[in-house]
Amino acid sequence: MAQTYPQQASAEKPLASLMPRRKRSLGGVIPYLFIFPWIFGFLVFTLGPLLFSLIISFFDWPIVGKVRFIGLGNYIDMFTDDPLFWKSFGVTLKFAALFVPLNIAVALGLAILLNQKVRGSAIFRTAFYLPSVISGVALAMIWAWVYSGDYGILNYFLSLIGVQGPNWLNNAHWSLVAMVVASLWGQGSMMLVFLAGLKGIPKDLYESASIDGAGKLRQFFSVTIPMLSPTIIFNLITSIIAAFQQLTLALLLTGGGPLKSTYFYAMYMYENAFKFFKMGYSAANAWFMFLIVLSLTFLVFKSSEAWVFYEGEMKRKPQKKAKSSGRRRSS
Repeated sequence: MAQTYPQQASAEKPLASLMPRRKRSLGGVIPYLFIFPWIFGFLVFTLGPLLFSLIISFFDWPIVGKVRFIGLGNYIDMFTDDPLFWKSFGVTLKFAALFVPLNIAVALGLAILLNQKVRGSAIFRTAFYLPSVISGVALAMIWAWVYSGDYGILNYFLSLIGVQGPNWLNNAHWSLVAMVVASLWGQGSMMLVFLAGLKGIPKDLYESASIDGAGKLRQFFSVTIPMLSPTIIFNLITSIIAAFQQLTLALLLTGGGPLKSTYFYAMYMYENAFKFFKMGYSAANAWFMFLIVLSLTFLVFKSSEAWVFYEGEMKRKPQKKAKSSGRRRSS
């Protein structure tokens, strides 16, 4: 047997074991120092306010005045003694029912157009993305000019074809539709997400479908939509969240009117907090909206098992156990 000398044994030891324990402990702490700013920001500015809002939702918490614990009083009053709660919630549901499918359809349509190999496509991509970087206040001012009943550009173009346009923002029948169209304007980010998803679809699938005799429409529903379904579910969830958080345009364009036709739930929650100074009641409103969005997101994820296709995954049907027929053979 070969003899092992002390010098050879020490050389075979890992280099880390020869380092002082102090340096090794510092080496384990350094990575956490790099992520500490994010952890601190998350605890102080996200998790902390979230938990604090849950706590104050059980209190009568005015900005100035005595704080009083009322338990579930805010939630009971919200459901039983506040007609504005149901009004704002109903308006938000109508807005979401119009905005979410239109937002996805328009973003997908623009992404398909920009995915074509045409000259100057980069310029068009930039032009379609620019509205999404405009601030909400500037966007509201632009749409206030477009929708104006006296000098609005939309009614001017309608007059050229002999149509008398309504006063969009002061008409209870058209104000919500006007808000949906204005909200569809800044969807450059969703369009880029769809465009990235389209770029990731293999060209071989379209070639195989074309060889099998599938036309463009058939390829769209049999190849594009299934391969794009993971992107669709992501944009669907973000659209639902954006619909329930709609505030800026309605606050600046209509103020919730006319006749509360654009009185969104986020505006109702905002006014309870900063107009009526009922912070605890507003926190209860916020947690109800959180539960609604969470429930809708859960339903979307639950239904995704039936319509979302992930490349590389193959869904297998559960095999039924074979029924035993006849007598068992005796061993």
